[in-house]
Amino acid sequence: MTDQTNGAAPEQPQVRMNILAQFIRDMSFENAVALKGLQTGEVQPEMQVQFSLDARKRPVEHQFEVNMKVKVTSTNKADKTPLFLLEVDYGGIFHIEGLPEEQLHPFLLIECPRQMFPFVRRIVSDVTRDGGFPPVNLDPVDFVALYRAEVSRRTQQPATLS
Repeated sequence: MTDQTNGAAPEQPQVRMNILAQFIRDMSFENAVALKGLQTGEVQPEMQVQFSLDARKRPVEHQFEVNMKVKVTSTNKADKTPLFLLEVDYGGIFHIEGLPEEQLHPFLLIECPRQMFPFVRRIVSDVTRDGGFPPVNLDPVDFVALYRAEVSRRTQQPATLS
């Protein structure tokens, strides 16, 4: 019998990812314009968008929960008065198999949010439009850069002394 691998490395196990559920954990929209009775005629909105990500193992084997928090703050450019504040805490439950342990953390905080982002983007757009503002269409997010920045930030934090 001849060797069919021609000296190649053994085949890596196939990575399997299934999205079991996606859901809004919490959401808040505050329309300061309506609350204060402001006029929107001469408003020049300025937006600030913040993302935070978290992941944890669930009690069921191969299941993980990933949470994406998005905070969109809009203020009037001229006088910095608030226009609206939107906070969305969005979760996803994933079944992941065949991934080496050392690749799991980046996978959970890069690939899983990448799968969730279109849904979060739609929620942000719909809520801002339904709240009386032009829909906010979030720009694509580089989750690799976000992950690297967080890893860099954690490694540069000074160690606490006991």
